[in-house]
Amino acid sequence: MQIKALETFLCVAESGGFHAAARKLNITQTAVSARIRLIEEETGKPLFTRGAGGTRLTEFGRQFRPYAEQMLSLWSFASRDLPAQTQNRIALRLGAQLSIWDPLLVDLAVRFEQRLGQILLTLNYDHDLNMVDAVATHVLDAALTHEKPTDARVECKELVPERLILVQATTNLHDPVFVNLELGEVYQDHIRSIARQASTQSVFLGNCMMALRYILKRGGTGYFPEYLVAEYLHAGDLCRVIGSRDLLLPVYLIARKNSPALESVLGCVTDLRGAS
Repeated sequence: MQIKALETFLCVAESGGFHAAARKLNITQTAVSARIRLIEEETGKPLFTRGAGGTRLTEFGRQFRPYAEQMLSLWSFASRDLPAQTQNRIALRLGAQLSIWDPLLVDLAVRFEQRLGQILLTLNYDHDLNMVDAVATHVLDAALTHEKPTDARVECKELVPERLILVQATTNLHDPVFVNLELGEVYQDHIRSIARQASTQSVFLGNCMMALRYILKRGGTGYFPEYLVAEYLHAGDLCRVIGSRDLLLPVYLIARKNSPALESVLGCVTDLRGAS
């Protein structure tokens, strides 16, 4: 899809008509129509309705508009700002399948920069994204996942499992809840029996940091990575649930085959987790 077509679409949406957009862009109305038609053909959806009341965005056009704005913004950054920022810098795009590793990604980026100098960094926060596909298709350079990949386009290194411990808040004990996170099948198998036996209600939260803040503010119990709750255990805000069994969650570092990113990131993440 051409950048000029996106610019023309946004101009029509802002100016309220094809004729007004043609004047503003200093092109013919036929050219405006051709550019809009290009997007409609590629998406298979109409972008505007034209009638006596003027030109209006269709429902799809309204949904498409923020994506067009984002694509133009990214193009502007990539074409104008990025060349100046990338001089003498290593580009690194990291992602993680589960939200329990968000803090780890930040620490990993800092450690990587300390070792190799300034980097042009992208951290992925979309935990619905398939990390194996993202690495294989060059969206990411390396990623952490809890599932061993079978895709031949990537290679992986199995890391020391992430230890999740069951903790509870030391305040608001009168109305406890169990916070259930979306952390894959291994996690669900582990906590299924706990959730059935629990006398309290379960609250489902998709983000680990939100869940931790929730029980610190409201009270409750939940499984969290040991490194993430260490300071709260030390401060007395959380305590381990006596008699509970720890959960060892698999961790795999993946990168494309023959990618230099694998060994570089592996060294940093091994050093970091060994030090934590």
